[in-house]
Amino acid sequence: LTAVIPQLGRLAREDGGRQKIMQLTRYATVGLCIFQGYLLALSFQHPESYHTMLPGIMDTIRNVGIPLVDDLGWKFRIVTVVSLTTGTLLLMWMGDQITERGIGNGISLIITVGIVARLPAALAQAWKTFVPSAQTGSSQVNPMVLVLLVLFLIIVIAAVITITQGVRKITVQYAKRVVGRKMYGGQTQYMPLKVNYAGVMPIIFAWALLLFPATIVQYGFKGSPMANRIAGALSTGWPHYVALAAMIFFFSYFWVATQFQPTQIADDLKKYGGYIPGVRPGKPTADFLDFTMTRLTFAGAVFLTLIAVLPSLLSQGLNVPMITAQFFGGTSLLIIVGVMLDTMRQVETHLIQRHYDGFLRKGRIRGRAFGAGAYSRGESVASGTLMWLYVGIAVIVIAGVAIFFYGR
Repeated sequence: LTAVIPQLGRLAREDGGRQKIMQLTRYATVGLCIFQGYLLALSFQHPESYHTMLPGIMDTIRNVGIPLVDDLGWKFRIVTVVSLTTGTLLLMWMGDQITERGIGNGISLIITVGIVARLPAALAQAWKTFVPSAQTGSSQVNPMVLVLLVLFLIIVIAAVITITQGVRKITVQYAKRVVGRKMYGGQTQYMPLKVNYAGVMPIIFAWALLLFPATIVQYGFKGSPMANRIAGALSTGWPHYVALAAMIFFFSYFWVATQFQPTQIADDLKKYGGYIPGVRPGKPTADFLDFTMTRLTFAGAVFLTLIAVLPSLLSQGLNVPMITAQFFGGTSLLIIVGVMLDTMRQVETHLIQRHYDGFLRKGRIRGRAFGAGAYSRGESVASGTLMWLYVGIAVIVIAGVAIFFYGR
């Protein structure tokens, strides 16, 4: 919002402005938690009227045979709002502590852990769906679909990593200049422009706006058949996909327009003696950067649209459980891949700073004060750390699956 609202932009450039913006963000978070907590409490009390807030809840209530909530008064609503707001603020505080004292972005890591925590249940549901049971001797879906889905999952993850890491390198040359007896500049560098510059934000914004009309209809126009049809069309079906794709494209270009500043980049290049070969400095450079980023944004928006609709298509077309299909795309996969790559880069930076060999690429950090012995020790420590990281992740996943089956 600092790029959209001028007052916030000026506040961010002032001394202590970032702290003030963080404080305003926390206040806004409290208000949003109170609003959403109250709507969620109403959904718990009256699931038959607000079933879009809790998909599939009516089937669960019919199977169990008891109501979801016994208390239909204000006491339950107040307790729900206070609990959700307090829990959200606690998670925000934990995320800030992880960011300041640990490695990686704390809030992003907490969100990623919450997504990965659903993996054991997804694996168990996939096993129940695709593997023949002992009682009936048949499965709900052809087991060969499971093999194809595993191969498809590998391809999707590889594509997400490729697009997330993909950049267009713009060649930048700097003019030579002589200061005293030394010559500066003259080297060639590259300006990386990311293909998926907006990241996961367009999908998050698009989903939020698509869910908002359905929520308003459920709470404000419960008895209107036309309003219910509109809410249903925006929740599933081709109108839903068309609206989702249009919003993803809009927010992709909107995010690039507010965050990417080609005019400022062109002025900085001209100020420090840099230029793009074949392009005149100044406004032509800004136009060239804007044109290049526009084409990259189109490719990134197409990719985000495919990733966003992929879980729904798999769930409806191949009868894949939604809890399993969500790991084939959507915000879940983008967040997991993005956070993992960012965390690995930060771990790599810490290893290199401590003269260890990194694990993202083969390279040796040598200095005058560090010989072959220091390098070999650093390499062994880095390899051992990475091995224990893999072992820990495997143990957590296996333990989660075992606990899930034991509970069943």
